[in-house]
Amino acid sequence: MVTRVQTVAFQGIEAVPVDVQVQIAPGLPAFIMVGLPDKAVKESGERVRAALVASGLGLPPKRITVNLAPADLPKEGSHYDLPIALGLMAAIGAIPQDALDGYLVLGELGLDGRMAAVAGTLPAAIAALGRGLGIICPAPCGPEAAWAGDELDIVAVDSLLALVNHLTGHQLGARPLPKRWMPSTNLPDLSEVRGQQVARRALEVAAAGGHNMLMIGPPGAGKSMLAARLPSILPPLNARELLDVSMIQSIAGELAGGAISDRRPFRAPHHSASMAALVGGGLRVRPGEVSLAHNGVLFLDELPEFAPQVLDSLRQPLESGETVIARANARVSYPSRVQLIAAMNPCKCGMAGSPGHTCKRGAACASDYQGRVSGPFLDRIDIRIDVPAVSAADMIAPSGEAEPSAAVAARVHAARERQRERYAAHGAAGVFTNAAAGASLIESVVNPDRESQALLLQAAERFNLSARAYHRVLKVARTLADLAGSDKVARPHIAEALSYRLNLALG
Repeated sequence: MVTRVQTVAFQGIEAVPVDVQVQIAPGLPAFIMVGLPDKAVKESGERVRAALVASGLGLPPKRITVNLAPADLPKEGSHYDLPIALGLMAAIGAIPQDALDGYLVLGELGLDGRMAAVAGTLPAAIAALGRGLGIICPAPCGPEAAWAGDELDIVAVDSLLALVNHLTGHQLGARPLPKRWMPSTNLPDLSEVRGQQVARRALEVAAAGGHNMLMIGPPGAGKSMLAARLPSILPPLNARELLDVSMIQSIAGELAGGAISDRRPFRAPHHSASMAALVGGGLRVRPGEVSLAHNGVLFLDELPEFAPQVLDSLRQPLESGETVIARANARVSYPSRVQLIAAMNPCKCGMAGSPGHTCKRGAACASDYQGRVSGPFLDRIDIRIDVPAVSAADMIAPSGEAEPSAAVAARVHAARERQRERYAAHGAAGVFTNAAAGASLIESVVNPDRESQALLLQAAERFNLSARAYHRVLKVARTLADLAGSDKVARPHIAEALSYRLNLALG
């Protein structure tokens, strides 16, 4: 007789069905596991055996075979412990097989029979709901599974013995409730930034349209300070964005206690990060920083200090909003629609262009340093601004005079609402910002007048704008019009958008 328990394997954020088949047959005592298990799955045999003994059950001295079907799909992770244990318990008659037929099961077991939280519960719960199943998971994962829907049957317990009592009807557990993470601290406020009016304006435009932005200035000018305050003016995640972000965080094991938040992600990896850390990869093809920042902000400080090949690996995610990781035995895709904010010094010594400073290496210092960032990467950045050192007058000015984040956030929210409604009317309900719009779509919603077209043509010919750069100028101009509450993109909007792209030597 073969008992079956349903579980999943993860490919990106997709939960692929896996059938755990358990057979106990006469023969020499052995515990054999087949179906391309990795090291963690192979070791589950010992964890399951010890957990069953701790729960008052023992395996018979027979030949035990566990097959993880489909056999050609690699199985990774510790979440197979619980389905294997339940399959064995059904095979020896400790629980009825029909009690498991309507559930998808995942969970890690300790040697004492207690369950530990596992990554990927939210995608698994959504997959279970789509297949008309309930889900059995560890108690810490219950609030995470509850976000899949009120109609999902969830059994979340803290031990194998408690699960048996629930399945046999001796002690039923309560359905967990979804949990929301409420940050205990407020975000840094823009009112703390002294001076830098041009940079504040550019940051507001970037936030309103979801545009990539590069800040260049000497040390201490406030580049990192400005970037850290961007989340305070961004609108909260909508329902669709929240689901995508939470599924990636679930796969990465970053949903603490199963609680989710509508605050947009803000990731700031160190410049020593490897390519696998930034775009994803490794033996288990985990999501990288660019995917963990999906629908949020990826901040790269000291941009030229990143390895050139690491920066260039971001070109495809920045363009398509998706990271595709291809391996010999797998091809995994993660959503990666991010807003890139980067900061850098103008040269290696950091003071090129500052009044009263003369670099010993001359212009070569700045050109060599800036040359570490490739042209194709820079072509994907919409807004490039110079952030000069803060003047003494700005430093001694009374605090509290600068506009707070709340006022800027209100304008950003209004501009994003205009964009969402506009693209929904054009049949692109999945596009929420101008930066995410395709080339043909942005051309149809901008439709510049004759004067604006002439200015665009003149700039394109003089500065050799690529097709990508042309469309990104249109996107920024459309955002500027949205901030102004204008349905029409006029010449001033085009001129300001061009200034953000052409005012630096890097352009």
